[in-house]
Order: sequence, then structure tokens, then C-alpha cells
Amino acid sequence: MPKVSRKGMAMPSSPIRKLVPFADAAKKAGKTVLHLNIGQPDIKTPDELLNAIRGFDQDVLAYIHSEGTPPYREKLATYYHKIGATDITADHLIETTGGSEALIFTLYSILDEGDEIIVPEPFYANYNGFSQSGNIKIVPVTANIENNFALPPIEDFEKLITPKTKAILICNPSNPTGYLYSKKELEILRDIVLKNDLFLIADEVYREFVYDGKQHHSVLNIEGLEQHAIVVDSTSKRYSACGLRLGNIVTRNQEVRQTAIKFAQARLSPPTLGEVAASAALDVADSYFEEVKEEYKKRRETLVNGLKKIEGVTCPNPGGAFYVLAQLPITNAEHFCQWMLEEFDVDGTTVMMAPGSGFYFTEGLGQNQVRIAYVLEQKQLELALEILEKGLKAYVNR
Repeated sequence: MPKVSRKGMAMPSSPIRKLVPFADAAKKAGKTVLHLNIGQPDIKTPDELLNAIRGFDQDVLAYIHSEGTPPYREKLATYYHKIGATDITADHLIETTGGSEALIFTLYSILDEGDEIIVPEPFYANYNGFSQSGNIKIVPVTANIENNFALPPIEDFEKLITPKTKAILICNPSNPTGYLYSKKELEILRDIVLKNDLFLIADEVYREFVYDGKQHHSVLNIEGLEQHAIVVDSTSKRYSACGLRLGNIVTRNQEVRQTAIKFAQARLSPPTLGEVAASAALDVADSYFEEVKEEYKKRRETLVNGLKKIEGVTCPNPGGAFYVLAQLPITNAEHFCQWMLEEFDVDGTTVMMAPGSGFYFTEGLGQNQVRIAYVLEQKQLELALEILEKGLKAYVNR
């Protein structure tokens, strides 16, 4: 029988989606599953996006420019002016099929097979898969739940740098922890990458969602990083439009951009309707984000306060995004998450979470942690907390 590739065999499963068959089985058995495993907000997509798609009136749904059309990129550049990067132009941007493709193009443009990239862990699980597919080596530097997953000490980074190290990758605010890097922490990273002539890749797709009066600092605005910073961005989470599949790369480094364009040309075109909707999204009033942020803040408080009331649970208060990485009083969170779907419910309802170990590269870490996305309205979060507390007691005493 023909064999699949070794690369395919080594490709890791997503901790966010690997338990989907068990959730489907639970639903087939008549249970209701509260999905806290995936960052799929229930907040309504703005009408501007939906109306733009409904109003598409071209006779042919054609390809667009591989890097996105100039009018859209020019309009998108004005968005970055609003966050302080006033020199960004259309010629600093490449449109991609979601933030995922933006990250893939970035990795493939700056790292060769066998090269190394340092990533603070826990990190977005797909970083691992994207690196694996390019034969790029992730070198983790571990952040700790005890200090809310803050940036590890500079010496922890420095001892990992080798001649094969080409970049540092961060997510700010973080998926899965919600940690928000301070300007000082970004300046520490700036000093490391300048000293060692590295790139600093920043996944900033949750930029809009920061809380408690804190400010998001983009690497685009950190002095000295002009030729070293590459931003991965996405329209999806910003406008509760995950199915839009439109993202982009931002870099002032033209050698990086021209290299990434070649990958963009190889896949032909980003989604035409995605660009139509994303262009309309840029007309959405800023008040939209204030309302959404306030809603997420309420959900965060409901979830974090509720988790802290459950005996044995540790949960830092995230500064941004819409995730928490919580530590549970168990030894195998993946088994617990599967058990919740297969064997436990409260009045026909159960909870789906993402096992924490899948967000670590170092084997053995995160075994007692789960990522929970507070993307459901408060009543459902309160119900999920009740089910989780009862589920933990039943699981420990089973």
C-alpha cells in the first residue's frame, strides 16, 4: 500500500480541534456542547462587512493581485497610521489568506530548512505545525503561570541563540494566555534582535482587545526595528469574521516583502470576496471596538472570577485577547477534556476545552492546563463554570 509522507506523519494535531470527533459524538447523542475550545466569537459581524458581500455586483468573481489590490492596501495603510505607524504605505503590505498564511509566508521567507526560531511557550499551537511543515526548528523559551506568563528573562533567550537562529516570534496579546507585553518587554526583545541580527515577528491579531486601561504597543512603533520587525495580522478576530480568511503581512523590509510576494504569487490570489468585505470593515466606527472590548471585559471577569472560586484552579488575569490558560487540579487535562465530552454532562450539557499541553513545545509541560476562550455570552459562561466545577469533582472522585 502507498505510504504517506514522514512530514505528514510528524505533523502535530491541533489541540483546539483534535477533540472535535468526541464533541460531534456528544451532540449526536443529544448533548449540548458549550464550545470554549476555539476562538470563534459569538459577537455579530458588523453589517458593513456582510452588506459588502451581499452587494457584490461583478459579473465574474475574478482573481485579484497576488499581494492584494493597491486600493485596498492603500486603505489598509491608513489603519496602521491610526496605531502610530504613520509611515506605512501600500508598499509595506501583503494581503494573505488569513493570519495563518501571513505567518507561513513570513517563516518561509526568512528561514531555511534547519534554521531555528525562538518562541516563548506556551504559544499558539499552529506555530508548531507551520514550522514543522517547513522543517524549521522551534526553540522554546518557557514562560510561567506563576508570573502570569510574562516575558522570560533576557538571559533565557541569549543562551538559546545559535548561528542557526534567525528570528524570535511572539504573539501580543498572547494566544493562549492573554498576556500583554509591555513596551519595556518589547524593547528588551528589540535589543536582543539588534545585537544578534535577527528578525522579530509579532502576531498582533488581537491588538484591539486590551483591558484595564492598558495600551497595546506594536513592534512597528519600537525604534530601531524598522528593518527587523514583521507583523502578522488578520481581519478575522478584529471584526468577529473568522470565516473571512483575510490577513496581511506588514514590514518595512523590502527584501522580506519581495520574497513573500513570490510565495503569494505561487498561491495565485487571496480571496476576492474577503478583500471586498475587509475593505468595508475599515469603515466600521471605532465605537464598535469600545463596545466589543467592554463585552469581552465582562466575560473575562465572569470567567476568571468563576475559575478562581473552583478549588484547586489557578488562573492568571489576562491583559488582552479573549483566552485564559488555567491550571486544574488534575494530572492529564487532555484525558479530562475527552472525558467531559464522552462521559459527563449536567442536564444534557457539557463543556469543550483545549488541552494545554498542545500549546507547549517542551514535552511534559501544560499537562494539567486548559485553554478556555471566553467567546460565549455571560449566561453560557456561568453555566460552563458550573459544569466544569461539577465535572472536576466527579472526575477526581471517579
